[in-house]
Amino acid sequence: MTSEHRSPSSKADSEGVRLQKVLSQAGVASRRAAEEMIVEGRIEVDGELVTELGRRVDPATAVIHVDGNRVMVNDDLTHLLLNKPTGILCTMSDDKGRPCIGDYLRERQGKLFHVGRLDQDTEGLLLITNDGELANRLMHPKYKVRKTYLAEVLGSVPKDLGQRLRDGVELEDGLVKVDRFKLVDTNQNRSLVEIVLHEGRNRIVRRLLKHVGLPVQRLVRTRIGDVRLTSERPGAIRPLNRQEIGSLYRAVGL
Repeated sequence: MTSEHRSPSSKADSEGVRLQKVLSQAGVASRRAAEEMIVEGRIEVDGELVTELGRRVDPATAVIHVDGNRVMVNDDLTHLLLNKPTGILCTMSDDKGRPCIGDYLRERQGKLFHVGRLDQDTEGLLLITNDGELANRLMHPKYKVRKTYLAEVLGSVPKDLGQRLRDGVELEDGLVKVDRFKLVDTNQNRSLVEIVLHEGRNRIVRRLLKHVGLPVQRLVRTRIGDVRLTSERPGAIRPLNRQEIGSLYRAVGL
């Protein structure tokens, strides 16, 4: 693949970095394989299909999709998963000196913020980023990004509860419907249930389960969209991988 295959696009000039190099540095494929993907018509840059070699891009601003999936090529953007422990405030700092998620991010450079909130007694998956557009869309009800919770509750689960929750329950601030409900386990007077919903209202899972007579004893968020907790211990932080970041962008239309 040589320079005679250069794209006629005015953007394919001496500025920027060759597209195949950017894709290689992003971990998509080797340069040679990336060149083949370009010629096969599998790459879009800023909404434009690129099928000829020679295109150069600015990694700080280019929006690149491979096979329809967004690829993160801007090294200045950070996407992290924090397994928030119970008892930790969901804030970057606290004027009373109470433990907060900012305590886990002191050594990381740049301005980071959490995507949504978990109340102090709820643990589990929290996304941390400096990507404002992604964060705003993930929190916006328009995009209906699903969150999955495991809740340990007091009491036995009625057989019709799943249907009731899918049909909707009226709380003091409006109707709440879950996307999915599953009884995972039951033991004596305690049950473990899984709830999937795209609601973002304050303490919505606790309020919902209390309303139906199942007060929550422990609550863990295990998943946001296709990003899930795996073996991370409480307090652990890890970068999201390329597939996870791509899935979040895809979920909100970026």
